[in-house]
Amino acid sequence: MRALFLIPGDSSRQLQAFPAVAAVADQLRAEVQVVCAAAAAPIWSLHPERVKPIPFAFEGATLADWANLLGTVREPDFQLCINRASGRQVDLMLSMSHIPTRLATGGFSATERVVAPGGGWPNQADWQAFLRPIGVTLDADAFRLTLPQSDLADAAPAIPAGDGPLLLLAPLGGPADWPAERWQALPERIRRTLPGLRTIDPGAGSLRERAARIGLADVVLASDPVVIELALLLGLPLVALGRDAAELPGRGAVQGIGSAGQLSGLAPETVLAGLGLA
Repeated sequence: MRALFLIPGDSSRQLQAFPAVAAVADQLRAEVQVVCAAAAAPIWSLHPERVKPIPFAFEGATLADWANLLGTVREPDFQLCINRASGRQVDLMLSMSHIPTRLATGGFSATERVVAPGGGWPNQADWQAFLRPIGVTLDADAFRLTLPQSDLADAAPAIPAGDGPLLLLAPLGGPADWPAERWQALPERIRRTLPGLRTIDPGAGSLRERAARIGLADVVLASDPVVIELALLLGLPLVALGRDAAELPGRGAVQGIGSAGQLSGLAPETVLAGLGLA
């Protein structure tokens, strides 16, 4: 069968859907296409299934854009649509698509309404609500993203020499983030306990290149949402700044510290404790 996902939002929201898309592809033997923002489309090249992204500007789309999207989604024979978008235009488009099963939290195009949970780890709680009506079970915490060995080998020369633990630091930046001077001072604080500590950042380059550098880390400290989601999918030990613990999986090696937008007063000692160093 063929399944269509409509997922507005940035790359971090696309990454949250990875386990659900894998479950649909595996359990329903489905070919999956995902309608997403153009800037987020490259993220799907990392998915283990052959997921085809359909770039689309949900914000500000004209009637002509919606008509073009309708033509794109009507050409394949989709049997299932999971729609995370909302609005009259998307409803009109889907109602004319002839897709027999259309799940959404609302809108007149839905053949079945989904009750959103309103809390919890989005990868599991939000997406299980959409998969339950079609008989697909989801264990998002069991999903692991595997990066190509060639990508990891290409990223290896950027890793500092040594055999100490490799900590990846990924600040989001901006006034709402943990202050830059504290990010910069943290490695030296840690080296008082772990003299061999090595540090890296995700760096520049393509998404695949950045993901590979993340994949080589031993521990990740991040406030960047994309890095947080990649670390979770890769199964890495993670301290996520600005993320509530209830919005993270219940793994011992994953912690959320501080509240989004309120990180300026977060003490370095609290971060060190989250890393197990205080």
